[in-house]
This record gives sequence, structure tokens and C-alpha cells, in this order.
Amino acid sequence: MIQIKRAYDRPDIDDGVRILVDRLWPRGVKKADLKLDYWLKEVSPSDELRKWFGHDAEKWPEFCQRYFSELDLIPERLQPIRAAAEQGTATLIYSAKDEEHNNAVALQAYLAEH
Repeated sequence: MIQIKRAYDRPDIDDGVRILVDRLWPRGVKKADLKLDYWLKEVSPSDELRKWFGHDAEKWPEFCQRYFSELDLIPERLQPIRAAAEQGTATLIYSAKDEEHNNAVALQAYLAEH
């Protein structure tokens, strides 16, 4: 199972393997407090795509399309997430304020589709 959770939410035992999927470290969060198993910067959107999107909900469909194209080029880098999900729960950690339009939501959808 793959679930998502904000970096600012308290870690929980039900999170399973916790994987930060943002390119940038969450602002104001200490590394020890995040309790991560992995930080997979390389599965986050490129800087160019991230800046273009700017968390603009109107750009969401095109953002997903572009992001999925980027992910298609790096299937091997998704392996830690898939392996964790096969063993139990993988929690994708993100820091965006928008809980519906962010790279973790898109990545979860991509993984469910592929």
C-alpha cells in the first residue's frame, strides 16, 4: 500500500517506510523529527517543472502529464517505493500546503497506474 502524508504531520507507526519525495527539505523541520527511511530527491519533479507548476491548480492536469513523462525515464529509481509497498506500507512524505495538487499525490497515482 502506498499512502501520502505531509512532512508537518506527526510520524505514526502505521506509516511503514517513510519516504520524502520532495527535491527540497521541508522548511522548518528538523531531520531527526521527520523520521525518514529514504529521501528520494530524484523521483521529485525537475526544478524546471516544479517552478513552472508553482502549485497552480489550473496547471494540475498538464503538470501530471509532464511529471509522468519524467518518471517514465527513471523507472529504476522508483524501486525503493515499490519494494516498501510490496512488504507493507510506504508513505510518501511531502511538504506542499495544497494536499490535493502536489507531487506526492501525482506520484501515488503514477505508481498505482504503473
